[in-house]
Amino acid sequence: MQKFARIISIVFIPPTLTLISFIYLAFEYEIELVQRIFVAVVALVFGVVMQIASFMFFYKRGMISDVDAKDKQERNIPYLVSIVIFIIGFALLLFAKVNTISLAFWFCYISNTFLVILINKYLKISIHAMGVSGPLALFVFLVGIKAFVFLPILFAVGWSRIKLRVHSLIEVIAGVIFGFISVYLQLFLFTN
Repeated sequence: MQKFARIISIVFIPPTLTLISFIYLAFEYEIELVQRIFVAVVALVFGVVMQIASFMFFYKRGMISDVDAKDKQERNIPYLVSIVIFIIGFALLLFAKVNTISLAFWFCYISNTFLVILINKYLKISIHAMGVSGPLALFVFLVGIKAFVFLPILFAVGWSRIKLRVHSLIEVIAGVIFGFISVYLQLFLFTN
């Protein structure tokens, strides 16, 4: 079961659903092909490649002691770097004048990562859980309750993080609740 939990945890690292979400947004909400490609490329480069590369940099340098970043004190510097990367991606999307929903969802990555740094002082909230519940909130916002077909992914990721002893049940639940509510509210406010 440990191997299965590790596979789930690797497959559904937070950047996975970031990319899937922005590819959906690109092809559903952008009219011009150039903008569709641009949104997808920005998501790939700034939401996936640079995020993973920066994490691996910190891990290889010994600034993060294990691939799960179990020590919450080791998480803040990588989170700050993530915010900078997300801000660059946001600026590019803003400059390209992409759809409001794409901008709003990208902004959620900036604000939520900042809030996670504050929460991290008290609780090692599950970023994996947030990485699923945030996109789930996006799809609930866009298509309604039909999006809840993705709940099994959320449960599988939560289970995997607990099984791997990376997070407690409280940390996973906090990630789910915070990720979902924060993204949904920000999308509502940003688009209205």
